[in-house]
Amino acid sequence: MKAVGIILAGGNNKRMKELSNKRAIAAMPIAGTYRSIDFALSNMSNSHIQKVAVLTQYNTKSLNEHLSSSKWWDFGRKQGGLYVFTPTLTASNSSWYRGTADSLYQNIHFLKESHEPYVVLVSGDGIYKMDYNEVLDYHIEKRADITVVCKDMKEGENVDRYGQVKTNEDSRIIEFEEKPMVASSSTISCGIYVIRRRLLIDLIERCAQEDRYDFVNDILIRYKNLKRIYAYRTKDYWSNISSVDSYYNTNMDFLKRDVRDYFFKQGNDIYSKIDDLPPAKYNPGSNVRNSLVASGCIINGTVENSVIFKKAYIGNNCYIKNSIILNDVYIGDNTRIENCIVESRDTIRANTSYIGVPGEIKIVIEKNERYVM
Repeated sequence: MKAVGIILAGGNNKRMKELSNKRAIAAMPIAGTYRSIDFALSNMSNSHIQKVAVLTQYNTKSLNEHLSSSKWWDFGRKQGGLYVFTPTLTASNSSWYRGTADSLYQNIHFLKESHEPYVVLVSGDGIYKMDYNEVLDYHIEKRADITVVCKDMKEGENVDRYGQVKTNEDSRIIEFEEKPMVASSSTISCGIYVIRRRLLIDLIERCAQEDRYDFVNDILIRYKNLKRIYAYRTKDYWSNISSVDSYYNTNMDFLKRDVRDYFFKQGNDIYSKIDDLPPAKYNPGSNVRNSLVASGCIINGTVENSVIFKKAYIGNNCYIKNSIILNDVYIGDNTRIENCIVESRDTIRANTSYIGVPGEIKIVIEKNERYVM
C-alpha cells in the first residue's frame, strides 16, 4: 500500500478511572486474549501497510512489552517495519507530548524519511476491522486533502464523548465539533484519518510555529473551510474504549455470536502476541454459560455472561456473572462477583462479595498478597 501508518497510543484518559493507573489505554485487554492496539495493528497489516509507527507516552511498560516483537503482526520485514516512539529529551526539546499534533511534530523525522505519498493516522483505542485501502481509494476519488472515517450512530445513543461532524450532499465536512456539550449531529468521527504525507508535514510544522498542539482542534476544525475534508462512512462494527462503560460494553459485545463471527471468522484475522499457555481447565463442578474463557485459566465455580482473561483462577463455589476478570486474577472459594471489572493480578479473598449494578460497573482492586516481597 502506498501509505505509512501512525498509531496514536500515548494519551491518558481519566474516564477509565483506576483501569488506566498501570497501563496505557491502547494496552487494555479485549475479548479474553487481545489488547486494544491489536486491532489497529492488524488492520494495518491486513491493508498491506509495511511501515507503521506507534507513538506512546503514558504508562508505556505494558504496551512496550506487548510491542517487543513485530513478528506477531508481520512487520518484521527488510522493507518497512514497526517503530515505537516515545518522547525524547533533546537539546532543542524537553517537553512531553502536549497533544496529538505535537506528538507528530516531535517525531516528524519519521514522516520526512518515509517515501510513501499518504499517511493513515489512527487511534490505538478503537475496536474495529477495516481495509484502509478502501478509505484511500475514496480519498483519491474525492481529491480530498483529509479524509475522516465517520459512523452514523443510532438514534438516542450517547455521542457526547466523540467528535461530531455534519456533511453536505457530497460528504464534504462542513461542521466539526469536538465533544460538544450538546449533540448537534449523530455522525461521529472514528479517529481514523487519511492525509497526504507532505500536507501533514506542512500542517504540523505550522501548528508548531503557532504553539498549537491538537490534531483535531488545530488542524481538522481550524482548516475545515480551507481544506477539502471529506467523511468516509463505515457501517461495520466500531467501538471506542474511552470510558469504563464503553470498555465493559465492548467486551460484553464479544459474547454475541455475530460479533465474534465478524471479528474471528469473516474476512481478515486479528493478530496478537501469543503466550505459551495451556488450554483452560474446567474442573468437576464447574459450570460455564455464554462466556469467553482464555488460555491458562482454571475454573472450579460458575461463570455466566462473563469474559475471563488469561491465567485466571476461579475457586470452588464461586459465582461470576456479567463481569470481566482481567489477567492473572486469583478468586478464592465461595466468592460472588456481579457486574464488576476485576483488575489484573488481584487476589480476591475467599467468602467475599462484590456486586455492581447494570450501568454502574464496579471496579475491584484488591491488595495482591501473592506478589508481596
